[in-house]
Amino acid sequence: FRYPEYRDGNYQPPQWTDTEREELDQLALARSVIVKKAMEHAWSGYEKWCWGKDELRPLSNKCNDNYGGMGTTLIDSLSTLWIMGMKNEFYKARDWVGDGLNFYNVEGGVSVFETTIRVLGGLLSAYDLSGDRVFKWAADDLGQRLMKAFKTKSIIPYGQVELDDEGAAYNTAWHSNAAVLSEVGTLQVEFRYLAKITGRMEYATDAMRALDALLKIGTQDGLYPTLIQNIQVRPSFANDEISIGAMGDSFYEYLLKLWLQGGKEETKYRRAYDRAMKGIMDKLIHISRPNYLTYVAELKYGKIIHKMDHLACFLGGNLALGAYTHPEGLESSEAQRQLKTGKQLAYTCYQMYSRFDSGLSPEYVDFRNGKNDFEKGRDAPYYLLRPEVSETMFILYHLTKDPVYREWGWEIFQAIEEQTKTDSAYAAIKDVDTMEKEDRMESFFMAETLKYLYLLQNDNHTIDLLNTHVFNTEAHPLKILSLVT
Repeated sequence: FRYPEYRDGNYQPPQWTDTEREELDQLALARSVIVKKAMEHAWSGYEKWCWGKDELRPLSNKCNDNYGGMGTTLIDSLSTLWIMGMKNEFYKARDWVGDGLNFYNVEGGVSVFETTIRVLGGLLSAYDLSGDRVFKWAADDLGQRLMKAFKTKSIIPYGQVELDDEGAAYNTAWHSNAAVLSEVGTLQVEFRYLAKITGRMEYATDAMRALDALLKIGTQDGLYPTLIQNIQVRPSFANDEISIGAMGDSFYEYLLKLWLQGGKEETKYRRAYDRAMKGIMDKLIHISRPNYLTYVAELKYGKIIHKMDHLACFLGGNLALGAYTHPEGLESSEAQRQLKTGKQLAYTCYQMYSRFDSGLSPEYVDFRNGKNDFEKGRDAPYYLLRPEVSETMFILYHLTKDPVYREWGWEIFQAIEEQTKTDSAYAAIKDVDTMEKEDRMESFFMAETLKYLYLLQNDNHTIDLLNTHVFNTEAHPLKILSLVT
C-alpha cells in the first residue's frame, strides 16, 4: 500500500513554501493540458462517427441511441467543453441543440432520472456558463415533458416517461410498483434551477413535494430503503435494503446540495443530511483486515453485506464538503468526524484502483477480512470509466489543497489513458485484470470523469463549492439560486 499515512484520515501534510507550491501548481497545470487532449480525442471521435447520437461505440465506431436519440453525449459534454476552453466545439454543439434537437421525436420511454441529470442538467449548466438562451429554451421544453412523471397519486414520480406530446409515464418494468430512492431524490437541484430561470415555479414545487413526501416517511437513523412504493396515495418503503452505492447514492448527495443551493436556509435538508451521515458512520462504516481500510458496507434485511460499489466513492468528497460547510463550523466534533471519514474513504477508493495491475477499479469490491482486504466483485469485474473517485479527489483537493489528491488523480488518469484509449475515443474494460476492452463509452466519461480530472489539476476557474456553485450528480456546475438572474 502506497501513502499509508493517509489511511486513518488524520495525517496533516507538510507546509509547502510559496516556491514549492508554485512548482506543484505548474506541474498540475501541465498535466491538465494532457487531460484536455484526452477530451479532445474523445470528442473528435464522437463528432466524426456519432454526431447527434446518444453514444459512440469506441471499438466499432458505431452509434447507440439508447436514450431514444436526443444527443445525450453531446449535451452531457457541453459544460466540459466550456470549462476546458473548447469554445469552437461548444458553439458547434450549441447550433445542433438549436437546430437538430427535437424531444418530441425521442423514441420510447426514457429514464426520468438519467434524462434529468445528463440532458436537463447539461442544458442548464451550459446556460449557466454561457448565458445562451438556446439552452434555456431547450431545457424548458424538456422540463415540461418530464413533468408528466410527477402525476402520481403519491407525488413520488414514475421512473420512465415518453417525451412525445401524447406520451405516458410509468414505473420501470422490474419494479413496477415502486420508485428508486436515488432517482426520486436526484431531481430537485435541476428542477429548482429550471424554475428560477423560467419563472415556472411548478418545476420546483413538484420536485420538492416529492422529496418532502419521502422524508416524511421517516426512519430511525436517517437511512432509507432503495425502493419506495409510489402507486398508492401514501408512499411507503418497498424493501429493506440500504445502499450508499447503486440505487441510494445521490439521494444522500442531494440532501446536502439542496441546502447549499438554497443559500443554507432550508435547515430541514441539512438536518436530514447530518442524520443520514451519522447513520452511515454508526452502522455502515467498517474496517478491513489486515490493513485497516475504511469502507462503507450495505445493509439488506438486517444483514451487513461487506461490499463497496465504485458508485459509493462519491461519499468521500461529499462528507468533506459537508464538513467544510457544517453549521457548527469545521472544528466542531461532528464536522471533524465527517471530514476524517471522508478522507479515510478517499484513501480506500484510491486503493481500489492502485491495487489492481491495470490501475483501474472494478465496479465493486468485496471485503473478506482476510489477507487481501478486498477482492474484485465476482459478477462485476468491469470498469465503466466511472467518475466517483475522481470526483472525490477533486473535492478534497479543492477544499484542503493537499497535493496528494492530485497525485492520486493523476495515477487514475494515466491508467485510463494506458488501458482504455482507442483510435476514436476511450472504451470500458470488461475485466480489470485481463484489460479486455468493451465497445462502450458512457456519456458520463466526458461529462464527469474527464471534467473532474481536469479541474483537479487546473485551478484557473471560477467554481467555488463553498460559496457560489453546486455540481449536480452528473458534474454539471450550477450557481446557487441567489446568484441566478
